[in-house]
Amino acid sequence: PRSHRPVRGSMAAARLLRTVGPRLSSFRAVTSASSAARPQEQAAAAVSPLEEEPLRHADFFRVKELFSLRDLMEARVHLGHKKGSRHRFMEPYIFGCRLDHDIIDLDQTMVHLQLALNFTAHVAYRKGIILFVSRQRQFAHLMETTAQECGEYAHTRYWQGGLLTNAEVQYGMGVRLPDLIIFTSTLNNVFEPHVAVRDAAKMNIPTVGVVDTNCNPTLISYPIPGNDDSPTAVKLYLKLFKRTIIRAKDKRKQMEAFYSLQTSSAGNLNTQPETPPGTTSI
Repeated sequence: PRSHRPVRGSMAAARLLRTVGPRLSSFRAVTSASSAARPQEQAAAAVSPLEEEPLRHADFFRVKELFSLRDLMEARVHLGHKKGSRHRFMEPYIFGCRLDHDIIDLDQTMVHLQLALNFTAHVAYRKGIILFVSRQRQFAHLMETTAQECGEYAHTRYWQGGLLTNAEVQYGMGVRLPDLIIFTSTLNNVFEPHVAVRDAAKMNIPTVGVVDTNCNPTLISYPIPGNDDSPTAVKLYLKLFKRTIIRAKDKRKQMEAFYSLQTSSAGNLNTQPETPPGTTSI
């Protein structure tokens, strides 16, 4: 009986090779085809020079020249709320307290505002959808006008739950969510956190928001410490965002024209007939 064991083992091995052999060959064909297609996918996924050029510069759109520290001071961006309503996560951005009112550190506001404007410019340059959101009634018309002038969108009414998290059910399949949401105030009209801040964080949508001393800046991607209820301050924020978006879109048009002209000139050079050696072209 022991002499038949190797025979049974060899027969089992032969059956295994017959059944597994075609699968191995097909698997090799699939892997070879996928490996051959990888360079094409990598080439397709490569970033075009039109979109890669702004990423090489720290301030490609020169947003630093749009405002100064004096502009923030004159717009009363440094004025916060009373000390009793201070949020504990806003303490690093507070310079001090005067007459029981918090004073915001404008040096930090300068840095955070430049970062927010720079990110907004990159989104607008890549033709992203930007949504302005605010629940403050006194600035509703100003925000809608600003969004219309720069070719973007605004939402200044009651925010219904599920506009972002349940958009496919409410609007249908294939709806495109905003690429950036800008808040001039992260609170609603009853001084509670705006629902859109939480929904944007759930949907992984970047946000830019002005956070006062009574706000929570943790869920904002690019927080801007500053006064959020002064008319002069809100007008300054909207003016800066509008100028930034318009500048980025104009820069996109200039770059597209430049690269199209460069491509056409390179094509004309390639299609021009070569002059044979030893002869002169007329």
